[in-house]
Amino acid sequence: MTHTAAPANLDNQVVKGVILFIAFAAYAPAIDVFAKLATEEIPAAQITFARFLLQTLFLAPIVFWRRAFVAMPARDLMMHAGRGIMMAIATVFFFEALRHMPIADAIAIFFVEPFILIMLGAWLLGEKVGWRRYAACGVGFVGAMIVIQPSYEELGWTAALPLGTALTFAIYMILTRHLAPRSDPFAMQTYAGVAGFLFMSVVLMVGEGSGDPTFDPVWPSPYFMLMLLGVGVVATTGHLLIVFASRYAPASVLAPLQYLEIVAATIYGYLIFGDFMSGDKWLGVAIIVGSGLFIFWRERRISISA
Repeated sequence: MTHTAAPANLDNQVVKGVILFIAFAAYAPAIDVFAKLATEEIPAAQITFARFLLQTLFLAPIVFWRRAFVAMPARDLMMHAGRGIMMAIATVFFFEALRHMPIADAIAIFFVEPFILIMLGAWLLGEKVGWRRYAACGVGFVGAMIVIQPSYEELGWTAALPLGTALTFAIYMILTRHLAPRSDPFAMQTYAGVAGFLFMSVVLMVGEGSGDPTFDPVWPSPYFMLMLLGVGVVATTGHLLIVFASRYAPASVLAPLQYLEIVAATIYGYLIFGDFMSGDKWLGVAIIVGSGLFIFWRERRISISA
């Protein structure tokens, strides 16, 4: 009885984590739906500011209740600030992309992020990366270019904004790897929220009166205030789903499930905006997903053999 209960309980925990992460993957593109609707009236920088402000307001009471705020070295404080700023820049890029292109297209291009993360990990952290994973990264980028190409013909360099999101988010993840082992996850998200909305406050002050559609803030109507609230609520609760899913299941199990976001984004985009990806874009998505799944498989195999 004692020997069989532990593995069964472990399996149940992993299943619970998988279910939570699938819920996140189905739920997360709703952030982009609210953001895309909001961009009809509100600049991407202002939507980003609202997202981080609301995240901070929602999470700070939880962190105080958990007594998770702790004193830290100046280096860690700077890294937490860097996480928030990188996430803020990534969000501005992505929300601006949504103003011009379908949600599923933007998310598909963003999913080159694991490849960028692997290369940054090798260059900045000295992590060992074999030729197979480098080759998979190259193939994944080819897939992204296939998705970008039709949009680039219509939008120009605006179509590359999700690549900017992927790069800055990868830097955010590098910083997260450094901080996660010694930081409370709720506190980490709160620190990122504070840094993000302070950074965006400065950006909006600089952009005020410029007339720039990305950075010049406006006073939103009640309907668009609801869209901003939707962005903040879904972003905060969605990231909490990731936190709890990660408690129950290892990253090697959860990571491939993130590609379900493309499916959910396609469904939302079709039902709400009438967008649907063309055949060549689906080919690009298949290449990105296949390359990513190969990398996850290789990393899991290496970790098992180690």
